[in-house]
Amino acid sequence: MKQDKLTLHFFPLVFLVALAVLPSCNSKEEILDEMEVEMQPVTDEDTSPITECTTAGTNAVRETDIPNPVNVGTADDRSCYANYMESTIDGTTWGVYNITHNSNHLDANGLQPRIERSLNRSQTTGVGSYARFTGTVRILETGKTNSDGSDGTYIIQAKGKHTGGGGSNDPAICLYLAKPVYGPDSNGNQVQVSFDLFREQINFRGGSGEQGRDLVFLTNIPKGEATDVELEVGFRQDPDDPTRKIHYADAVIGGTPYNWNIPEPERALQSGIRYGAYRVKGGRAQIRWANTTYEKVEIQ
Repeated sequence: MKQDKLTLHFFPLVFLVALAVLPSCNSKEEILDEMEVEMQPVTDEDTSPITECTTAGTNAVRETDIPNPVNVGTADDRSCYANYMESTIDGTTWGVYNITHNSNHLDANGLQPRIERSLNRSQTTGVGSYARFTGTVRILETGKTNSDGSDGTYIIQAKGKHTGGGGSNDPAICLYLAKPVYGPDSNGNQVQVSFDLFREQINFRGGSGEQGRDLVFLTNIPKGEATDVELEVGFRQDPDDPTRKIHYADAVIGGTPYNWNIPEPERALQSGIRYGAYRVKGGRAQIRWANTTYEKVEIQ
């Protein structure tokens, strides 16, 4: 069921069974106090059967959104599985981005499903120009296939056009790709328990595919763990050559910096950022974003 504000409460049946069999010397009040720390009292994970499309999720235009969303940016919804909605957990409101395989109903050219938010790009390339995003992410599920190379879902990306042609009309510079890591649940089933996060970075302007991009491991994020993310894309002076500048995409994930200098800075025209959920070549992806902010500075 889809709704703008979704708050689901989870109380495991196994806990009730445990209360009945524990020794009588422990009061139920003591047990509740101990279990309260370990239990997750609320969840906004979608556990319904995976389908390509739903009636409620089949939007007619890409800009489909709710009134006054808590997440910054303009909606780009190219999935008929679900529309953007929000959930409130422990006082924090999260933007909900759920997509499934083959659910892009608006593009006829095979592009991957997505529900993302675009942000106004910095259109200048002077030293000190930048676009900067901050937010908190929770990853609940990402795309899974029979091939490791096709696994995973992008949660945020740096964008920007360049001179001289090459690549798509609106090329990605680097994309932050979360790939699932599996482990056993309480019943012994293999489920997604954490996510390896990679930076998929271009080797040259407009680069794509195995020759055009490299995949660089950054960190691992446990399933559902709120993780602070910063991404700044901009221009700084080259410390080795005052006549040149560096085009950079610097991220801070969970407090750890992951800086990277973009190739061919002299060809750059823009610095941009998109975030949400993008790409699911199998299964379903569920990404949550909260506390989002955005700023840009433009210097000629």
